[in-house]
Amino acid sequence: MNMKHFLFLLVFSAFAYFTKAQKVYKVNYESQADLKVYIVKYESQCDLMVYWVNYESQASRHGLWYPVKYESQADLKVYFVEYESQADLKIYEVNYESQAGWKNQSKSHLLRFKK
Repeated sequence: MNMKHFLFLLVFSAFAYFTKAQKVYKVNYESQADLKVYIVKYESQCDLMVYWVNYESQASRHGLWYPVKYESQADLKVYFVEYESQADLKIYEVNYESQAGWKNQSKSHLLRFKK
């Protein structure tokens, strides 16, 4: 393997790690959650704009969330809090896939999943 191929594989592996599908499971109790989430009313208030996709294969970047039926399928377990001050992450649900993504990049570390 030459250096060019090695570098390509290294970059691709890093990209794959940080853009792993965002399979999300909603838990019933805060103590079960990896992340506490609050849904804001206005885009300007959010950290992340989220679009709920219909197929797991569509969840290819941050903000594209795929809801799973079982906890064991999830990359991320979330609990939706009642008050903004309780949240680790504030999201705004968008109507189009192209709108999904970070508004507050400083919170991006919250969604770097471990394999």
